[in-house]
Amino acid sequence: MSSSGLRAVVVTGLSGSGKTTALHVLEDLGFYCIDNLPVALVPRFVELWERSREDVSRVALGIDARERRFLADFPRVLDELRGSGVRVEVLYLEAEDAVLQRRFSETRRPHPAADGGTPLDGIRREREMLRGIRELADRIIDTGAFSVHDLRAVLRALLAAPTQGTMTISLVSFGYKHGTPIDADVVVDGRFLTNPFFVEEFRHRVGTDAPVARYVLEQEETQEFLRLLMALLEFTIPRYQREGKSYLTIAVGCTGGRHRSVVLAEELRRRLEAAGHRVLLRHRDVER
Repeated sequence: MSSSGLRAVVVTGLSGSGKTTALHVLEDLGFYCIDNLPVALVPRFVELWERSREDVSRVALGIDARERRFLADFPRVLDELRGSGVRVEVLYLEAEDAVLQRRFSETRRPHPAADGGTPLDGIRREREMLRGIRELADRIIDTGAFSVHDLRAVLRALLAAPTQGTMTISLVSFGYKHGTPIDADVVVDGRFLTNPFFVEEFRHRVGTDAPVARYVLEQEETQEFLRLLMALLEFTIPRYQREGKSYLTIAVGCTGGRHRSVVLAEELRRRLEAAGHRVLLRHRDVER
C-alpha cells in the first residue's frame, strides 16, 4: 500500500483551545489517533504504517508546541509527508486571550509556556511562538464561542466530510462590539442596513425570527447587497478552491450580532446551498 492511501490530520494550536476534544472526535470518526507524537518521528510512523498489515487509512496526530523541536522541524516534516503522497490537513485551534485565560483559571492548570509567569504571559508567548505554524494551517478554528458540545458538532461536520476536491464554507454571524472572529477569511459588514433594534417590536427578538427576517430582507438595499455579495463569492470561491483551500470562513457582522448579521448569514446559507456548496452556520453572538 502506498502513502497516497493515507489521510492524516495534524491537530495543533494553542494550549486550552480544545485539541484533546478534537482528537476524541476524530477517534469517534474512525481515525487512528496518536497524541504528543514527536514531530521528528512522524515520517518514521508513516514508514511503519506502510509496512504494517493494519487496515488503517486515516490517522490523526496531536502535536504539542511544548516539544521545542516542533517549531523548527514541522515545516520540513510537513513538506516531506506531502511529497510522499500523504494527504495531510493541518487543523489549528485557537481562541482569544481572555477565553484561554478563563479556561486555565477554571482548570487551575499552569500554562505550559508560562515559565513561572502568569497564564496570560504563557498564552501570549505561545501565540507568538506558533505564528509560523498557524500560517501553514489548512483550517483555523476559533473555539472561543463554543461549548464542548458545540465544538464536537462543528468538528464532526468538518472532519467527516471528504476533503479532496471539496470546500466547506463556514458562515458565522457576529457583533462588532464583541470583536471580529479571529478565524475569518472573509468579513462582511452589514451595519449600513436599517437596524431592527430601533423598532420596538423587534428589539428583543433575533434574526432567526420570521418577522425580523422579513423586515431586513424586504429592504431594497438588502437584496442588492446580497446580489452583489453572491456575485463576488461565485467569482472567488472557485479560485480559493484552485489554490487548494478546503475550508473558507465567512464572517457576517452587524453592531450586536443579533439581528442584521443573523438574517444575512441565514440567507447566504440558503443561496450558497442552492448553488451546490456545503455550508456550516453558527450565530456567535445571538444570545448575548
